[in-house]
Amino acid sequence: MKDHFVDSSDRFPDGFLWGTATSAYQIEGAVNEDGRGESIWDRFSRTPGRVRNGDTGDVACDHYHRYLDDVASMKDLGVNVYRFSVAWPRVFPEGTGAPNPKGLAFYERLVDALLGAGIEPVATLYHWDLPQALQDRFGGWQSREAAQAFADYAGFVAGRLADRIGRFVTTNEIGSFVDLGYGSGVHAPGLALAPRQLNQVRHHALLGHGLAVQAIRAHGRPGTQVGPAENLIVAVPALAGEEHAEAAERATRALNAGCLTTMLEGRYPDVYASHPDAPRCSADDLRAIAEPVDFVGINVYGPGRYVLASGDASVSAGALASGGALASGDALASGDALASGDATASGDATGWRIVPFSRSHPRTAAAWQLVDPSTLYWAARHVTRLWNPPAILVTENGCAAADDPQEDGLVYDTDRVAFLRAYLSQLRRAIAERLPVRGYFLWSLLDNFEWADGYDTRFGLLRVDRITQRRTPKLSASFYRQVAGTRGAVV
Repeated sequence: MKDHFVDSSDRFPDGFLWGTATSAYQIEGAVNEDGRGESIWDRFSRTPGRVRNGDTGDVACDHYHRYLDDVASMKDLGVNVYRFSVAWPRVFPEGTGAPNPKGLAFYERLVDALLGAGIEPVATLYHWDLPQALQDRFGGWQSREAAQAFADYAGFVAGRLADRIGRFVTTNEIGSFVDLGYGSGVHAPGLALAPRQLNQVRHHALLGHGLAVQAIRAHGRPGTQVGPAENLIVAVPALAGEEHAEAAERATRALNAGCLTTMLEGRYPDVYASHPDAPRCSADDLRAIAEPVDFVGINVYGPGRYVLASGDASVSAGALASGGALASGDALASGDALASGDATASGDATGWRIVPFSRSHPRTAAAWQLVDPSTLYWAARHVTRLWNPPAILVTENGCAAADDPQEDGLVYDTDRVAFLRAYLSQLRRAIAERLPVRGYFLWSLLDNFEWADGYDTRFGLLRVDRITQRRTPKLSASFYRQVAGTRGAVV
């Protein structure tokens, strides 16, 4: 794909991807229709006390029935790309075995509608909705069998859709679904495994990614692009100066030891691999995990750490607390923790130390989401300097807001507009430095089921009435329409 850099105007490059993103369980609903199988999130959300207000994804945004209206809304926004996820249990109700033709047909209709509207589809193959049958059969990602089952499913979908989809995302946020689902238990399937077991789960998920890359290349059309989407733990330098920037770069490598670092380097960093709780793996596993990718997707919301250069590599006590949880419990809630990996990563932190977040640090309406627009710039810079990928896609960025309608029925989410303007300014900074960022996907198109938060936390450009399912564009939708329509000139 041809490289494009910033032109002589104050706009983003020609060919830059302006998009939105969603995931299947969060918007589709129709969980019992057309042969769809049960997912771990169906089981989990129906268990009392697991999700705020007892909310479930049974109906969600009813996108399964309203997808044509939603595609029309995307066209009205002026986006040229849309990242959605395929529900594994809709295509393979039992996780393996015979595919469900009606399930796949839905995604064929969606893709055709997107293409008809001039919008490029980008399909994520795993966004947390593991078939419950695989969890029941062998513990889901606790078993290597899950990795092979995922690869088989990914290859099947690519074989059927790669004639119309040019980019596939394998897995979304391995660190999140592993740590929150199998570590703290606050997400599906709700387990609290010991650190060694948890790191083994993470290894199986990484292996699933690598095997899926191979399967997509084997079954997809030549030239099909594939890569992961990871919730990068971004170390932001607390002070100006190249020594602090370089310290933040080293910290970012260490803090992502258990996921993206391993994917892109083909090995677990020494301090991680030598830990007593390190996962069991083989050289063949690592070769598969490090299968070359065409892009790296990064989900960026806020700073993972503030750091300073330090000769003694001291870290704050909070970074080592609670078996490797993040220094901030709010960050842990966002899914950034490494099972005994954050603490071990700190041992790999030669030349950096953590600066704790102030209690008054700016946040969004989601308690876990800290705000620092420069995070988006530093994420792109660190990924480029550490791993030099062919391309970077910002596969998620957005903010929660208190989206209450006013007397005129409209939503004036001024805080989200301010958030987007500030973050996109930092993205422009990255592109001006010729960092290989090729696209931006705003999370999210719709107010949706926000996992354990239920429907109380709203990230959408379109407000969704939970009773009528009516979609109402917010002020941020008008802003983003201007952004896409002017190639970012309004930022």
